[in-house]
Amino acid sequence: MRISPARYRLITAVALGLLIVIVVSGAAVRLTGSGLGCDDWPNCNDQRLIDVSSGHAAIEQVNRLFTGLVAFAVMAAVLGSLWRTPRRRDLTWLSVGLVAGVLAQIALGGITVLVDLHPLAVQGHMLVSMVLVATAVVLVRRAGEPDDGVRVPAVSTTTRRLVWAIATVTALAIIAGTVVTGAGPHAGDEDVQRFGIAISSAARIHGTTVLLAIGLAVGLALHLQRVPADRQVLQGTVSSWIFIGLLQGAIGYIQYFNGVPELLVGLHVAGATALWSMTVWLVLATSTAVPAVTGDGSMATTGLVPSRST
Repeated sequence: MRISPARYRLITAVALGLLIVIVVSGAAVRLTGSGLGCDDWPNCNDQRLIDVSSGHAAIEQVNRLFTGLVAFAVMAAVLGSLWRTPRRRDLTWLSVGLVAGVLAQIALGGITVLVDLHPLAVQGHMLVSMVLVATAVVLVRRAGEPDDGVRVPAVSTTTRRLVWAIATVTALAIIAGTVVTGAGPHAGDEDVQRFGIAISSAARIHGTTVLLAIGLAVGLALHLQRVPADRQVLQGTVSSWIFIGLLQGAIGYIQYFNGVPELLVGLHVAGATALWSMTVWLVLATSTAVPAVTGDGSMATTGLVPSRST
């Protein structure tokens, strides 16, 4: 069997989409109080492997079964990388990393149930999901690059540093957000342990990091106005990041001052996943793949022209 590069990229995009969806579906389990709808693992309970006799059990069961679709998608990415023509080692390793991450998530999900939704386990579940999403974004991006390409900087050093600053603060904001979750009311069940921190304090730290990330993104946008070559490369991605970031910040404040209703919290989780995906894409956009130099010292034509690196 042989798969074209375009077909393989479609496979990776499907895997990324499912990984994003399962983050939101996992949040739905917690927000509906269904975290212990199945109180055992891998069985739903000590009597049945699959049990949909109650609403909470059905919600948790659907989320577990949906994990099977995600596992199928990432395995398809691995097989696709082996069948892709030409085969590329970087794509194979990235797809294998997705499989390893999904297996880790399955094990961590079981541990989370067995420790009665301890907030550290729930927090770890979310953070591993973010690592998986980031890996999938890299895989999609690399799958669209030329097979004989070598990576070179696409923007100036100053611009790259600003982008990495945004990525670092955004990662800290997501980590702080998981602490808010561990201190807040939506634990997945009424009688589970919470972090011993006031939700107002956790939310204040989380909100500050989000505002700092947005401020850095606005600063990057202003910087790009003075560097036309960099603006041509990043303007669209930065504009999208700022739009998602502002929307995410607005949802966060609205939900907090309205008693964190479940629907808004779910939208906030979806927004965090979208913002993190865009952040990884922004980092990747700071470099590009250009064709390797041939024996006569020329480069094959791919339409990619490296920008100045300084």
